[in-house]
Amino acid sequence: MTPSIRRLRLGSCPDSWGVWFADDPRQTPWPRFLDELSGAGYRWLELGPYGYLPTDPAQLRDELARRDLVCAGGTVAGVGGPHKDFADVVAETRKVAELTRALGARNLIFVPVPGYRDDVTGAYHEPAELSPERWRTLVDNSNTLGRILAEEYGLAMRFHPHADYHVETQTQTERFLADTDPRWVSLCLDTGHLAYRRADVPSLIRKYPDRIGYVHIKQMDPAIAARAAAEDLPFGQAVARGASVEPPAGAPDVPSVLTALEELDADLFVVVEQDMYPVDFDEPLPIATRTRAYLNSVSTFEERAHR
Repeated sequence: MTPSIRRLRLGSCPDSWGVWFADDPRQTPWPRFLDELSGAGYRWLELGPYGYLPTDPAQLRDELARRDLVCAGGTVAGVGGPHKDFADVVAETRKVAELTRALGARNLIFVPVPGYRDDVTGAYHEPAELSPERWRTLVDNSNTLGRILAEEYGLAMRFHPHADYHVETQTQTERFLADTDPRWVSLCLDTGHLAYRRADVPSLIRKYPDRIGYVHIKQMDPAIAARAAAEDLPFGQAVARGASVEPPAGAPDVPSVLTALEELDADLFVVVEQDMYPVDFDEPLPIATRTRAYLNSVSTFEERAHR
């Protein structure tokens, strides 16, 4: 019996079109991305790196409306490096929060990259494990950001565990949830990044049902993930080797994840995010179309935006 999820909204994001940065000539141009996202049948959109899509709210609202797209959430990324001043992180978060609120969304996905190593060279910037003092700083800063977003913008902070960052394993994710304030911080549960580090994704959902605020659904090739661990490859190089795969080819098992999400009986966005940087411009659309068809074959999602 397949799960029937009536309160989960299926969307996608620029990452599934090979977009990791605000401006990179190897990335799909934003008008083509929006056209193809709509053409593939998606209606909910996560914004991706700030500056990739237009940042003028009126212009972006118009671009989305004429393609029948609605914003599910904004994305803060590129602010998690070891030497990043917290004031700069807050300033960048505020910019994204303003745009997200203007588009009527309520989710702010915080992707803490870059992490402890370089995606290209593999060089380590710092140890993979934080000291107790640095961990406390991470927790305090996350609580502060979450409170700012909630009290000043009416947004919910969705923290994204990420490979090659200090919250990447199941143990680290559980510690992060235990130490942060549930009033201000919840997860963007990225099924692929957690599976890349061999987490049991359904068990996380069931153990922390009140902290799952948003979902990035994707899969990883276990063989490539294992090879990356054995060869000590950075995540970016693993992605370039094809670590992030089209479902149902990888892990975690999608029906098992959807069954666990169904048990939450919650309103959640489930956003397809297949890491494909860099990728030929002609590849994402067929994959996105097949992925949407597959997900709808194993569950029932709310895909239309009712506003």
